[in-house]
Amino acid sequence: MQENKEYFILTINPGSTSTKIGIFKNDELQFSKNIYHNDQDLVNFKRVWDQYAFRKKTIVDVVRKEGFEIQQLSCVVGRGGLFKPIISGTYSINKEMLDDARNAVQGEHASNLGCVLAFGIGWDYDIPAYIVDPPCVDEMEDIARISGHISVKRTSLVHALNIKAIARIAAAELNKPLSQLNLIIAHLGGGASVTPLRQGRMIDTSDAINAGPFTPERSGTIPITSFIEYIFKKNIPLSEIKKMLVGQGGMYSYLKTKSMIDLDKGYEQGDPKFQLIMQAMAYQVGKEIGAMAAALSGKIDAIVLTGGAARSKILVNLITERVEFLSKILVYPGEDELKALAQGALRVLRGEEKPFAYPQQIEYKDWFPAET
Repeated sequence: MQENKEYFILTINPGSTSTKIGIFKNDELQFSKNIYHNDQDLVNFKRVWDQYAFRKKTIVDVVRKEGFEIQQLSCVVGRGGLFKPIISGTYSINKEMLDDARNAVQGEHASNLGCVLAFGIGWDYDIPAYIVDPPCVDEMEDIARISGHISVKRTSLVHALNIKAIARIAAAELNKPLSQLNLIIAHLGGGASVTPLRQGRMIDTSDAINAGPFTPERSGTIPITSFIEYIFKKNIPLSEIKKMLVGQGGMYSYLKTKSMIDLDKGYEQGDPKFQLIMQAMAYQVGKEIGAMAAALSGKIDAIVLTGGAARSKILVNLITERVEFLSKILVYPGEDELKALAQGALRVLRGEEKPFAYPQQIEYKDWFPAET
């Protein structure tokens, strides 16, 4: 290991309308910027993937403007994306990964740009490029994959990067190795992942897109038959259905805001609609935590609340009231995904871990292949 050596790491976290970047010396942040992209910047790009050259130039320009020399970096590391299901870890970026991101094998998402942005900058300046714990990390047990119908499997699309990083922080606070802990981690943000970790492995998840508690903009689990009848009655096209569920669902569909600040304010002012939605959000998160307690057979060392929505003390208190009988509650508001990316790359640079070659696929016996 080379713990005393200084490494400089560029981290890249692409979002739908912004690109967050940071430069770290080891795991200490030297500089960060959230680069916002307005509608005029993005209007001419048909797909997220088409934004690559534009975002790459923007990143390089910002880094240079701040006085950093890219060629002096030790590596570049990006977030994402929705690739094939893989095991947790840090990955070197290769052609197959780039192809899967470009083809959106598990869906269109801004994080699909993370690998190509890191790879492109790394290629230009001859420095290593990695990704760390993308949303497609899959450690689910076979029993958790059964959906209730053979044509649909439950899969793992989860906030793996933040969940794994927060799990390490919680283990340090509990003064135990992660491999000896059972945790339930609720990542609460624009999407929500309520995930039980048994000895460090994410054995199940609520699914950040298709199910689980509703969020400021996602519907989560809804009564499926009633929803199907509604969309057939209204003759709603598939593209609009997806927007209804992800982007315009959840709190937004009720209150026409995606802001937790607005929700807090309305709750404190006594608006009954805002109070009901806040209570319902906490209720659904609490129910999901209870379900994941069953996945761990009630053997829980701590329940962890994290993500942007965990900054709401009202939401945290309402959730805590419902689940504190299960275990102690730890709260780590927000998410430091840039630091989590840097730490994943740093473990490789120091020789603590070896980078995986994509795809390091999960071992899973499909006893019930989907009907075609």
